Amino acid sequence: IPLTPSPPLFNHPIPPPSRSGETVDPDQGVLQAVTDSQEELPKRTPQDSFAQAVIPLGRDPSARESYLTFARGIRFGRLLENFDTFAGLICYRHNLRPELGDNQKSPYSFVTALVDRIELSPTAPVPSPFKDIFMSGNVTWVGRSSMECTMHMEQEHNGSLQHMITAKYLFVARNPMTKKAAVVNPLLPQTPQEIELFKLGEANKKLRQSEGQKSLLKSPPTEDERLIIHDIFLSTIDLQSGTFKLRVKPKNTVWMDETILKSLIVCHPEQRNLYNKIFGGFLMRKAYELAWTNASLYTNTRPRMCKIVDDILFLKPVEIGDLLFLSSQIVYSKGQDLQVHVHAEVVNPDTDVRQTTNDFHFTFDTGLPDLPQVLPKTYAESMLYLVGKRHMES
Repeated sequence: IPLTPSPPLFNHPIPPPSRSGETVDPDQGVLQAVTDSQEELPKRTPQDSFAQAVIPLGRDPSARESYLTFARGIRFGRLLENFDTFAGLICYRHNLRPELGDNQKSPYSFVTALVDRIELSPTAPVPSPFKDIFMSGNVTWVGRSSMECTMHMEQEHNGSLQHMITAKYLFVARNPMTKKAAVVNPLLPQTPQEIELFKLGEANKKLRQSEGQKSLLKSPPTEDERLIIHDIFLSTIDLQSGTFKLRVKPKNTVWMDETILKSLIVCHPEQRNLYNKIFGGFLMRKAYELAWTNASLYTNTRPRMCKIVDDILFLKPVEIGDLLFLSSQIVYSKGQDLQVHVHAEVVNPDTDVRQTTNDFHFTFDTGLPDLPQVLPKTYAESMLYLVGKRHMES
């Protein structure tokens, strides 16, 4: 399947909503019946959803144009877009019903709930924009209405394919008529490797639940974390002055509030997805490019491609016509690595209501051995500092 830079990569798989069991025009295919019981759905194997695709950078100069940076490197944000689109295709493949044949249509929508983790292989060369990139992936874990997609990117290097990136996305199924969760086909792993990946998916689910309870929005910092924040505070005051009001910035440090960089996006129909919402991959690309720019300004250099993306939450869809505000901030630094947090919120200009849509977490390897340490001033900034520390050390 040749990938193109635009989001509508595949033929539209969803016809207009219709009643359960209704068939449509033969040219449009058969609409799957809606059910609330997972037991009524056929069990699928990981191989059933397996898909491969090619980003034709080596063979198609016109496609390469959208992936090429000003420095003749590759635009990592474009790869994030491709992962999101590819994961959507995999979810549809998993939820096919063999008895309906090839030309069938799903009544459900599948939306990105979470980008669990995207990680560059530490031993792989930096992806080239002048060679084809090969994508592969399948569903590796299934709950009642959620699916974990595991995907890989490879590229030829020194005569052989080299693994470059692994990505894990969590998708959820929605019934577009009721707007509630929809059941998905159960997964039946076959091989030892598939069974291990399924167990890993189950472990990831429990880990997400556990970490959700430890969120600093729900629970106070640990005792060790409180000591860290207190030590930072003591390092930024003049102990001889006898007051907490005078703050002093130690050498080779930067105040966190000096690292904020913001942008605004007007959401036009051009960036819509199959469900007439703003494409999630587009949001990830814009957040990544803002984070990369912020890291560049912080280090006075152009950092390498982001090495880890994790825990991107999609809290609500972004509507066409919304004003999307992105705010990035350097929240933690250690060694030559930077942790950048990007907060996304939308504003409806008609109602002036603000709502958070996403939180993005990017880890950059700057290649610089002695980065300035970012320091919080306020308690809120201290919580962001701890969140960044947790992500970098996870």
